[in-house]
Amino acid sequence: MAKDRETEFDAFMRRFWWFVMGGFLALIVPLSIYGYFLNRRLDSFADALHFREPDPGDDAAVELELGQLLTHPVRGQTVYVPAYSHVYHEDGKPHLLTITLSVRNTSLEHGIVVTSVRYYDTSGKLTKKHLDKPLRLGPLASTEFLVEREDTSGGSGANFLVQWVADQVVSEPVIEAVMIDTSSQQGISFARSGTVIKEQATESQSDAGDMPRVPAHD
Repeated sequence: MAKDRETEFDAFMRRFWWFVMGGFLALIVPLSIYGYFLNRRLDSFADALHFREPDPGDDAAVELELGQLLTHPVRGQTVYVPAYSHVYHEDGKPHLLTITLSVRNTSLEHGIVVTSVRYYDTSGKLTKKHLDKPLRLGPLASTEFLVEREDTSGGSGANFLVQWVADQVVSEPVIEAVMIDTSSQQGISFARSGTVIKEQATESQSDAGDMPRVPAHD
């Protein structure tokens, strides 16, 4: 009788341990599989964030787009440049300034032609023409036009109109006016950039044989 009970107990314990082992495996195996795939996913995510040398891609495509990426290609412009022959200070006293108009060709390979530089006063009246004939600027070349401090004809609302053309598309030049005075103990200086008010069509917008014409002077 005691032997039968011992046999039943042993059988029960075996079944119990098998149950425990089965439950353990049923829990551990899915967790192990889940952990494996989670680790793979994290590795893949980390690999995606890892530093990589930039890929230049299609050289031909880059070459075709390079002009549009680096420049504003134009064939000619009329540029309005604000200038000040004087500014006001204290109770409205005029502070006279020397004006330098700077025109800078930004093209690395091609020249441009400055066809007209006109100086207007506050009322919009033409005061002076600074060019008697067109002036060619080579690649990266610059030129300047001066309005002396004692020339008060422009007034506080003076401006330049600068016209330029090129025989092919080029990057737009930098055109600005620099005002300065160092006659007093405290000097003053500032600059104003030009604003394009008219633009000539680029090659893509005009006929292939259409060359820019030099505007006639008044």
